[in-house]
Amino acid sequence: MDKVLAAVLLMALVTYLPRVLPLAIFKNKIRSRFLTAFLSYVPYAVLGAMIFPDILTSTGHLASAAAGLVIASVMAYFERGLLQVAVCAIIAVYVCELILVRMV
Repeated sequence: MDKVLAAVLLMALVTYLPRVLPLAIFKNKIRSRFLTAFLSYVPYAVLGAMIFPDILTSTGHLASAAAGLVIASVMAYFERGLLQVAVCAIIAVYVCELILVRMV
């Protein structure tokens, strides 16, 4: 029981420190335009790094996953809404899967 409690406390400390340290270190507002611009892109980069590998392995074939990725990327580039991008990417993957399954 003591080991479990120690493990829980250690995990709490490890997850709490990265959230508190930036507040303690950066007490004043960040005035550097470069650093502010850089930090504004960090959430998008992290989200992309977490999602991208799953996109390519989420379907039965790499080709259908790539087709959905291309359709979603093009529509996002032209600033379509999130729902429209997702639905069109799903339709593209579905159609590609139908074509690929019939070929095999």
